[in-house]
Amino acid sequence: MSQEPLPKWVTFSTAGLGGIGGWIVVHPFNTLAVRMNLAQSAGGRQLSFPQFVREAVRKNGFGSLYNGLSAGITRQIFYATSRFGLFEVFRDKLAQYRETDVWSRLLAAVTAGGSAALISAPVELCLVRMSNDATLPAAQRRNYSGVINAAARITKEEGVAAFWRGSTPFITRAMLVGATQVATFDSCKDIYRNLGITGSLSNVTASAFTAGLIYSVITMPFESAKNRMCFQKPDPATGKLLYTGTIQTISSVAKAEGALSLWGGFLPYFGRCGGHTVAMFVFVEALRKQYWLAQGAK
Repeated sequence: MSQEPLPKWVTFSTAGLGGIGGWIVVHPFNTLAVRMNLAQSAGGRQLSFPQFVREAVRKNGFGSLYNGLSAGITRQIFYATSRFGLFEVFRDKLAQYRETDVWSRLLAAVTAGGSAALISAPVELCLVRMSNDATLPAAQRRNYSGVINAAARITKEEGVAAFWRGSTPFITRAMLVGATQVATFDSCKDIYRNLGITGSLSNVTASAFTAGLIYSVITMPFESAKNRMCFQKPDPATGKLLYTGTIQTISSVAKAEGALSLWGGFLPYFGRCGGHTVAMFVFVEALRKQYWLAQGAK
């Protein structure tokens, strides 16, 4: 990317559009990752990823893998725009006071990630519920028709506070994503450039793939906790929730099902994380390149 500073509107709009483009590519992986993770928590028959894909398509059709797409796109409008956009704003602001190194990148990325998660938590709740609704028995399905319908019904049936149920692991995960995805990507570009990978597309792709792999491994337990907290229902007898916090959820799952269960559904999760990371940053790079070409033509 050009070393000249981008206008703020270009920074945020290309971040959002890149996030949306990347999400459309990987949304089926997200749906499968959520379903595999929740199926494992329900104690069902354990299937390999290819078996799970075949079973999901056979039962619900290929189109069901795009359930919740509207929520996913809406989430990217808020989440990707603010997360990646704020990172660059914070990073460049810190650069006025100190050299841009790994620590300043980490600080900017963690702050941007937490802020973005807080903003987009309501859409995240809608996304998780809509993605998994087709797997429930007919009598238990919420049958949300779209993100607006989901948001309206959650507000009416559960109250506004329900939108931030499970937001603690989401915010924690977003801060980790900031550190392991955005900051790693930004640092890897310099590392790979020094190794001789200087082409725009090859540098971005290698950096994004590395960042996607690292953050998939580190954030998967928090993703598992978030999914379980978002999708749970109160116990009919006591009215209490089984999962009440990030650490409590991770600890309970590890104790009851084994630590490796926290990485249940890792392959589709990595498909989503790695695929979205590569696609998002490639889209962002292409959009910004077009902006600079347009500026040069003036």
